[in-house]
Amino acid sequence: MRSHSLVAALSLGSAALALRGQFPVNTADEIHVQPLDIANLKVPPYSSSTGQWRIEEGPPENATGNLIFDTVHSFLQHWPNTRYRNGHNIVPGVIPTGTLLYHGTDHNTIPSEPDWTATDPEHSIGFARGSDGSGWHLTLATTRPLKVLYFDGSSAAKISEGTMDTQDIIAWGEVQPERFFDERRRIKDLCRWGKEFGIDGFARMEMDLYAYFRFEVMLCDFTAGVEVVSFLHVRLLPKDENPYPPRRRPPPPPDSDLWIREFEVMHSGSWHNRYPGDSRIVLDLTGLVSLYDIALAPSLVPVRAGIERWDHRVLGISSEDISQVKRKLTEVISRPHPVNSGIDWKTLIHVIIDRYADRLELMEYLLNFTSSDSQEVLQRAKSTQTQLRVMLTPYLLESIVVPSTGASGVDTLQWASPIFRLCATTHTSVIINQMPFMTPSEHLLLKAVEETTREICRVTTKMWAVGVMSGLDTLFPVELNGEPDVTQIMNDGKEDIQKLMSWLDWSIWIKCRPGCGPEEMCYLPTWPHNAPRPKHPPPPPPPPPSWDPQNIADASEVDYLTEPPPETEDPFFLSFEAPTEEWRKPQPKCIRRLSPYGF
Repeated sequence: MRSHSLVAALSLGSAALALRGQFPVNTADEIHVQPLDIANLKVPPYSSSTGQWRIEEGPPENATGNLIFDTVHSFLQHWPNTRYRNGHNIVPGVIPTGTLLYHGTDHNTIPSEPDWTATDPEHSIGFARGSDGSGWHLTLATTRPLKVLYFDGSSAAKISEGTMDTQDIIAWGEVQPERFFDERRRIKDLCRWGKEFGIDGFARMEMDLYAYFRFEVMLCDFTAGVEVVSFLHVRLLPKDENPYPPRRRPPPPPDSDLWIREFEVMHSGSWHNRYPGDSRIVLDLTGLVSLYDIALAPSLVPVRAGIERWDHRVLGISSEDISQVKRKLTEVISRPHPVNSGIDWKTLIHVIIDRYADRLELMEYLLNFTSSDSQEVLQRAKSTQTQLRVMLTPYLLESIVVPSTGASGVDTLQWASPIFRLCATTHTSVIINQMPFMTPSEHLLLKAVEETTREICRVTTKMWAVGVMSGLDTLFPVELNGEPDVTQIMNDGKEDIQKLMSWLDWSIWIKCRPGCGPEEMCYLPTWPHNAPRPKHPPPPPPPPPSWDPQNIADASEVDYLTEPPPETEDPFFLSFEAPTEEWRKPQPKCIRRLSPYGF
């Protein structure tokens, strides 16, 4: 609906400047850290005892550290927030001074109440169209950092399946899925709630009618913190061309410039698919409020039990937990001069993904191997072992003693636990000294990083240790009592890696396979094009008396989603009727970049 702005580059340089005065960064004196004592290393919540580093012990069934880790890394990126539409996080942030925002309309008045702005003029200009093909286009510049709240997921997608749950509980104190089209009331109620805390707006990810990913800012006051750069009367169409043509019309020819322009709008949006996403908003992760926080929203634990991540949503949260969430959010955005650790959590999480994503994907490839030739299987197993050792090389202690290959029992692999522990704690062993200065949100982030690295290192150390005791590792030779069952080792490793990657569930692994050709691009089915369209969709709720029928917020999307399917051979509509399963579980596919277009 309004495709608009924001996003995050939270590095300690630019972030500290942008957040100053809104979400101030702690400038306490630097803490002196003693040299790391490996022998006595203790990393909460895991102690240095052998029992806490049992290689066969995986994460608890209801652990959510992996989900918090992945969603935080996915903030302000199109690809992961298209894949998992239902956001679970609310994050404070700022739009830095000097950022441009845009608003298109068919009349020459600047909004006097909350309204939508875009971060890209290509989107807002489309709404600057009146009955004669001309309209007005407003460009604003921020004169101070604007204080905003970011809702993750496809939070501007107008569907009842969960994309707006987190907004509902803030605006209305409960999830109201039947009001997914009640956008005018939503923006007013959010801004009314946020006024007490100096909130200037709310940031959401939007998909426009051509699946162009953008961020929008629901701006509460067009006179606060922004200045008019220009307010221009522009012409988009010839005077004799209807700017609102009837939906049931013959489609343009396949080689029409219309298709080219529409596709390239969508194509340009894909540039922000991955990290770091849109960087025009700076998020303050020290104020993260996550509905995946079990302590904050325990009522959602049984709601999520036994269902796939695609279906996770906030509907079902208790009223007590909603009150707790709102109290925490109020505390976060009310901090006058918040104390925090100074840790760059965004970069830390990205470093971990950089370190392991490609290597785990390579492991999956190596283990997905079958052959009737035992020597081929053996060579592939040795290659796999080498790659496991590459991942663990920084932690392979000289003091490690590999037991006799005749050893057996549940603790057969515990000799490798020091390697497991070093691998799992290296990224956090020093930063835990900052715990006294961490906000509650930072404690949650620390726990998410610890849980994630612990499971990565547990699985990879286990697989490596099995390979060592099977005589596959040239760096740690052992004497074997017989020939190892290499095929079984490969099958077990394949299962372990698949379980690990499924648990991590990083969207960086979601790609078109095989890769798309030069005339194609990789695409994820998304709203509004691929959303199921009921035969008789309900009309949007009745507008309030002050509603402007030409407002950029509602006109085009309401029209698109409430009309019955067009009676036309238009490939951009007929092919968008996606199967329910494809909609619920978006899978990447290649689509054409050249005529004839279609999904």
